[in-house]
Amino acid sequence: MRWEGHRLSGLGQGGKRSQPESSPAGQRWERVPRPHSCAGKRRPVQGCRHQGLHETGECPTYWLIQDSGDWLLLSGGGNAGFATVYAAKKLGIPATIIVPTSTPLATVQKMEEQGTEVQVFGKVWDDAYAKALALAETKGWVSIHPFDHPLIWQGHASMVRELKDSLGHKPGAIVLAVGGGGLLAGVVAGLQDVGWRDVPIIAVETKGADSFNAAIKAGRLVTLPEITSVAKCLGAKTVSARALECASECQVISQLVEDVEAVQAVELFLDDERMLVQPACGAPLALLYTGRVQQLQREGHLNPGLDSIVVIVCGGSSIQLAGLWALKTQLGMK
Repeated sequence: MRWEGHRLSGLGQGGKRSQPESSPAGQRWERVPRPHSCAGKRRPVQGCRHQGLHETGECPTYWLIQDSGDWLLLSGGGNAGFATVYAAKKLGIPATIIVPTSTPLATVQKMEEQGTEVQVFGKVWDDAYAKALALAETKGWVSIHPFDHPLIWQGHASMVRELKDSLGHKPGAIVLAVGGGGLLAGVVAGLQDVGWRDVPIIAVETKGADSFNAAIKAGRLVTLPEITSVAKCLGAKTVSARALECASECQVISQLVEDVEAVQAVELFLDDERMLVQPACGAPLALLYTGRVQQLQREGHLNPGLDSIVVIVCGGSSIQLAGLWALKTQLGMK
């Protein structure tokens, strides 16, 4: 079995390297060339989103500015926040980013260093978003949603088009993290664009930030009482309506992992690839490191003979080694 862009030979349960024979017969992880996209190629973690904002018209930044405004406003300190900072600087216009108190200080400082005003408000992203909406209404600023906008989805969809050009064949599955659902909606749009609707998507969340999984089970949008996971970038209390719709348009397999599994995956990925990512990215990686893919095959959710998997790893702007050690201590990990 191939995971596009990363060697996982002999990984077994619990993130520990097991003997190769632990994998299903005829399958092994091997390194393959990385496609030219954020799904695999090494580049700054926010590079793909930055390029989508500045180089193409497929983003709400340009569209909304042309429509009505000259001051950008966004809630969130993740990739969308850095992308807005980048676009505002390139366009020469001011921007304000509203982030919750869970945002690392280093992230706030990085955005401020680019000349962007950062306001810290509320415990979780939903609080920051409410504040952003209020500011947009009172000041007339251009409010950009970090994940619930068709043009954001189009930007994400470009990864699938690049994958088709690079791989030359359908992957057996695509594994990604779900927070608010923008990445999921974009990948579904991309699969539809290139005629790959039959490619399964494994949508992974951490327990305690699992609004998509809760919505799938209930058949409707569900608002979580609070976000308890350490993967704060996945912390939208309510997933977007479009994300839930996607589950009826493509084969979307919702999976949950523990915080400990996500952080273990972050550490293993750092060891294997020399690349430090956030727990939100550790969630999809954990699916491979813990042998859950093979479990899904045994349960009939995935083709037993699938030969490759694409894992979208996007997010390292808000993590440092000290933060990783702090997470391990918080979770009681050795």
